[in-house]
Amino acid sequence: MQSNNLSEVTEFILLGFSNFHEHKITLFVIFLFLYILTLAGNAIIVTIIYIDHHLHTPMYFFLSILASSETVYTLVIIPRMLSSLVAQNQPISLAGCTTQMFFFVTLAINNCFLLTVMGYDRYVAICNPLRYTVIMSKKVCVQLMCGAFGIGLAMAAVQVSSIFTLPFCHRVVGHFFCDILPVMKLSCIDTTINEIINFVISSFVILVPMGLVFISYVLIISTILKIASAEGRKKAFATCASHLTVVIVHYGCASIAYLKPKSENSIEQDLLLSVTYTIITPLLNPVVYSLRNKEVKDALRKVVGRKIS
Repeated sequence: MQSNNLSEVTEFILLGFSNFHEHKITLFVIFLFLYILTLAGNAIIVTIIYIDHHLHTPMYFFLSILASSETVYTLVIIPRMLSSLVAQNQPISLAGCTTQMFFFVTLAINNCFLLTVMGYDRYVAICNPLRYTVIMSKKVCVQLMCGAFGIGLAMAAVQVSSIFTLPFCHRVVGHFFCDILPVMKLSCIDTTINEIINFVISSFVILVPMGLVFISYVLIISTILKIASAEGRKKAFATCASHLTVVIVHYGCASIAYLKPKSENSIEQDLLLSVTYTIITPLLNPVVYSLRNKEVKDALRKVVGRKIS
């Protein structure tokens, strides 16, 4: 009977925001506006860093990689979510659902470790400035980037394969994309082992980067406090403020979403939380780094001034 059920479930129905049917046009306009801002913001950051040679440093190299990763991350989820607001309850094939979950998990984990790498970059810049160019060489930067992406691929392969080897008896996903827990709930069998696997991996990819970033900032702050000049301390803090803001929001949302006890929230509350880490967080990066970072703002003014001329 299980094999029959498994063969019958060849596609899923994403409920999305069907409970908000009367507000779907409003939601579509809001989400589309935020999505355009996210794409534009990340594209501007990548372009500015590419054009301005003063920004060809490890810090901005990792920022451009993060912006590119966030762009693909949103492309995996948001366009389909927008189309589901126009045409309710759209089906997604089993293969499509698997692909969406794989890319989502890979990029989400990649972003967690990229933020950790950026924290390490700030630690070296402030705590060991004389050896910064030696430690953060081009080769090391590429290795760190590949390491973050490799961890994302490996963890995603384990998580996604553990989900899609389950037999499914239900087709309706109470979510706007193929997230891990909503899809897992559709299984015919007990998913305790899968839940343990998911919790262990989620704990590793959230708590380990958080711990490393925390250690980096303890060392950074202790070094900054030893700087004699108040202006020097202010400048050192300023180089870390943007990264720290993004880290707090990013890891905070991820922890609430994946490390909380088995959800007793309503579907509406879970959807609101998912919107935060799939739409708001990717938008936060370009906003924070453009508004709080003097070098990015100066580079943007140069490019805009050049275009006007």
